[in-house]
Amino acid sequence: MLLAGHGTIGGTCINIGCVPSKTLIRATEAIHGARFAHRFAGIEASAGVLNWSETVRQKDELVGLLRQSKYLDLLPQYPRIAYVAGPAQLTRNGLSLDGREILADRIIIVTGARPATPAIVGLESIPYLTSTTALSLTALPESLLVLGGGYVGAELAQMFARAGIAVTLAFRSRLLPAAEPEIGAALSRYLRDEHIEVRAGLAYQRIRRTQNGIVLEALQDGAPISIEAAQVLLATGRRPNTEQLALDEIGIERTADGAVKVDAHMRTTKPGVYAAGDVTGRDQFVYMAAYGAKLAAENALEGDRRRYDSSSMPAVVFTDPQVASVGLTEAQARAQGLQVKTSVLQLEHVPRALAARDTRGLIKLIADAKDGRLLGAHILAPEGADSIQTAVLAIKHRLTTADLAETLFPYLTTVEGLKLAAQAFDKDVSKLSCCAG
Repeated sequence: MLLAGHGTIGGTCINIGCVPSKTLIRATEAIHGARFAHRFAGIEASAGVLNWSETVRQKDELVGLLRQSKYLDLLPQYPRIAYVAGPAQLTRNGLSLDGREILADRIIIVTGARPATPAIVGLESIPYLTSTTALSLTALPESLLVLGGGYVGAELAQMFARAGIAVTLAFRSRLLPAAEPEIGAALSRYLRDEHIEVRAGLAYQRIRRTQNGIVLEALQDGAPISIEAAQVLLATGRRPNTEQLALDEIGIERTADGAVKVDAHMRTTKPGVYAAGDVTGRDQFVYMAAYGAKLAAENALEGDRRRYDSSSMPAVVFTDPQVASVGLTEAQARAQGLQVKTSVLQLEHVPRALAARDTRGLIKLIADAKDGRLLGAHILAPEGADSIQTAVLAIKHRLTTADLAETLFPYLTTVEGLKLAAQAFDKDVSKLSCCAG
């Protein structure tokens, strides 16, 4: 078995994605936690960035450690896998690597994706940051314009603001457009509370350099606006890495966004060739890439028996509060013709939030109005990421909201909010005692 890799081994997550971003996010959460300590009577604290380059160095050490222990040191333990570094192209009968033709009747494409650049007049003439380069900054700018209202833009805007930068977060539609509208609206308020300037519904006109940095000219509700900053960070999506693979020459179709087109078995349009992960443009989370790659490998070797299923896929945005979701949104459920009922519980009704003196957030559940089966769960809470898995299991095993409401949950936990939200379909939870079942 041959593994052909181009670039730094380990891919996006370890090197330039999940691991480096989340460790820096956690670092600035520590700063915010100290600054927010006054919510408890009699307590004052302060924190700030003393040396950002040291924070980045520590992040790089972690990345290097995981790259070595989880990739470089693991390869020798699999003697049947030969790893070859270098760019490869697909051919009719296999692939071309370093000028050599390698015959293969089963191939899996997992070349990932990279930051995309939006079509803005003047962008090509200015220096800009991406989610990759921003995580390697050793000196912080005085101000930063973050373009993009998806999860990357939201996470990095808050992270840099907490590090002490004046941040403007600007985007075309609404914050977290894939999330429930209640969650995007609430998170926008919380970001503004942290003095982040949030600009929604923009039509970008042009961007240009100035003596002090850059300026973006745009329309907001039809009115011209200008946003100035020392630097700009592009967080406007990702583009699949397919250009160098010679896909068109061998009959592998791509989507309009350039992603490799695959079916439920991870098969491309060329027999014997499969694809998985970000290069397919589907469910761009590292665990879904691993899941898809496993299916592709098993199907390639054992006969296309397994199908890709993301119906109980959890998704997390590591803002603060965190956004965690699984299953259908209300709009998606209604678009499928389902009759639904919803429950929206504000965190002020969750004892954990009251004890923590932090009631930012909400929990929204979507259920089938006919049988009560849970269709979707969406959490905005400081500990939302660690609470969503209960809803994942509930959806995977087709539980109802009554099942959730009747299940024992530990008191003074954020996940208890799922039980309360389930109870809220039929009860006024404000009239329940602290831990009423």
